[in-house]
Amino acid sequence: MGKTDYNKIGQRIRQVRKAKGWSQGTLAQKCGISMSFLGHIERGTRVMSLDTFAGICQALEVKADELLWGILQPTEAGLSGMWDTSKSKKDADSYMMYTKIMKSVAEIMSEA
Repeated sequence: MGKTDYNKIGQRIRQVRKAKGWSQGTLAQKCGISMSFLGHIERGTRVMSLDTFAGICQALEVKADELLWGILQPTEAGLSGMWDTSKSKKDADSYMMYTKIMKSVAEIMSEA
């Protein structure tokens, strides 16, 4: 396995934080760390503990793979929001097939 790239991890954390419209102060508060330390994490100039990393993942509601390696895994909640399964059984069956396909594609992409 290759060396951990803290710069890229920090960039991904910043990207997700900004996509949520959060300031560094907001994320730092949710994680129980200082804004200064979060700034260092986002720039890749300081290494965070596993507990801090887990707290960031939880606060941002992302899986560790997304921040570590940029691998996006579709979640059931995210996929179900794209599909209205309440209309009919056909829509529900279609949704189930779609989720199976998307999970297969994600697995194939992570192997490449």
